[in-house]
Amino acid sequence: MAHLLLHGTLDATILEADNLTNPTRATGGAPGIFRKFVEGFEDSLGLGQGATRLYATVDLGRARVGRTRVIAGDPVNPRWYEAFHIYCAHFAADVVFSVKAAQPIGATLIGRAYLPARDLLSGQEVDRWLDILDAARKPLRHGPKIRVRLRFQDVAADPRGWGRGVGSARYPGVPYTFFSQRPGCRVTLYQDAHVPDGFAPRIPLAGGRLYQPGRCWEDVFDAVSNARHLIYITGWSVYTEITLLRDGARPRPGGDATLGELLKRKASEGVRVLMLVWDDRTSVESLGMKWGFMSTHDAETAEYFRGTDVRCVLCPRNPDAGSSAVMGAQIAYMITHHQKIVVVDHEMPGKHSDRRRIVSFVGGLDLCDGRYDTQFHSLFRTLDTAHHKDFHQPNLAGASIDNGGPREPWHDIHSKIEGPAAWDVLYNFEQRWRKQGGGIDLLVDLKAMADLIIPPSPVMFPEDQEAWNVQLFRSIDGGACFGFPNSPEIAAQSGLVTGKNNVLDRSIQDAYIHAIRRAKHFIYIENQYFLGSSFGWKADGIKPEEIEALHLIPKELSLKIVSKIEAGEHFAVYVVLPMWPEGPPAGGSVQAILDWQRRTMEMMYYDISVALEAVHWMGQTMLGRRMHGAS
Repeated sequence: MAHLLLHGTLDATILEADNLTNPTRATGGAPGIFRKFVEGFEDSLGLGQGATRLYATVDLGRARVGRTRVIAGDPVNPRWYEAFHIYCAHFAADVVFSVKAAQPIGATLIGRAYLPARDLLSGQEVDRWLDILDAARKPLRHGPKIRVRLRFQDVAADPRGWGRGVGSARYPGVPYTFFSQRPGCRVTLYQDAHVPDGFAPRIPLAGGRLYQPGRCWEDVFDAVSNARHLIYITGWSVYTEITLLRDGARPRPGGDATLGELLKRKASEGVRVLMLVWDDRTSVESLGMKWGFMSTHDAETAEYFRGTDVRCVLCPRNPDAGSSAVMGAQIAYMITHHQKIVVVDHEMPGKHSDRRRIVSFVGGLDLCDGRYDTQFHSLFRTLDTAHHKDFHQPNLAGASIDNGGPREPWHDIHSKIEGPAAWDVLYNFEQRWRKQGGGIDLLVDLKAMADLIIPPSPVMFPEDQEAWNVQLFRSIDGGACFGFPNSPEIAAQSGLVTGKNNVLDRSIQDAYIHAIRRAKHFIYIENQYFLGSSFGWKADGIKPEEIEALHLIPKELSLKIVSKIEAGEHFAVYVVLPMWPEGPPAGGSVQAILDWQRRTMEMMYYDISVALEAVHWMGQTMLGRRMHGAS
């Protein structure tokens, strides 16, 4: 059967199954009432296999796009009634529904059902009982079935705006997300950790003004110093020995204090200082791995604050309840917490009020060694000044400050948020702290301080040209976030995705997809990594179905370009990457990432070349630039 492109959104509901048989059980073919009795007896006494634990999955081609929770107690007629809002950009002959019995390690396939993709192209709802078949697509004994309900909407018919752009003030934000768009915010944008005076080139803005660059680490220092009630920090790495201020032309009182000294001083003044730092479980001093594979200083940071008024908690990545033993180990030791935020209470503008407001910083805020840099990205010139106590070079063996460098340059972007969205960043921290930090007791009770800290409210008038609409996106699961609903129905209403006994917030991916689909003229992406849509990779030396880099962003980009080629419209996509991600370039992990990156780009260029050939025009370029010189 021909594979069709399903590019749009698929609303799918897995309702129930009937007449199921578990092939791993001797009672698999017995009457349902007898199977329930036997499994219930085994489960209550801890004998045998216990109750059959069933779940179902949804696949498009080589990609898994949905998975229900695991339910027990009815091995014959399980009822899930779980709905999925699926962004899709997949070639598929069928939508495939698999029913499985969960095991301590892995799962046993009971069978699969197939709904032809062509049946969805009309856009009408399909509500159907499907036969569950064996691996050869032959009927199973007892004729098991699964009931599903689906409706597909092609991307070009999306009323929320295929190709409409995001520039209008009436833009409603990304739908189906946990945090809604908040109007009336102020946003300060930053490039790099610091920008010296005399920034060049001069960039003209509307109204005859010139662009004035922000200075991120200066503003973080000022905000932390100004805090009176709370300082909340999350980080992939937080290192106590760095200093935030290093520009001799822009001194501050107390600016020579290290980050650790600053936080301890604020805590001693009565400010509640709470920190959530990723726990690199490879940091084991007794095994000679004090700094861990990632050199995040997590154990050092925790030890530095031990016995002080600063509460620093190391947070591991905990596997979710639905993970297998193997997957659980991979998550615990190989996957990181990557949120980087700073939240403080701050004085009101003008200093005419004793009341305070919430200010949040988000972005690439690694408050650790090697991250202080300017737009010059000097490799050598700052080794005796800004970086004489902060040399970081994980890419080149033998490089050191004593050997004259070079240091690793670092480029990133950040932002400061004021207004209602700053409170969303705060709520995110509270959710994480209540799950992994220490419950609710240490969190500042802001409701009780409403007379001191202004509740969420706009800080800008809607007509102000500097007013921002801000929406918070994240990637996190219920293993690290308190308060996610257990009910799949309620989770879906909150913009969350349910999985195999877990709840996920993947709104970052959804925001990317939404923005790409709305783009009119160009897309610019800058990132340390660029890999994904592995379901579309060529199977040369790998099995793409085993590579779980399934997010849609690369495929969405190539399909966007294809649509513009077919329409004869000008469109540009810029993806800016380093020559290799951080780490020794010949190392195994870096080479694996580069290989996946190559496969991703190969897939995209194949899509584009087919479209170009169809309109009888060929001409593609892939540019790489190596930077030469001492700095």
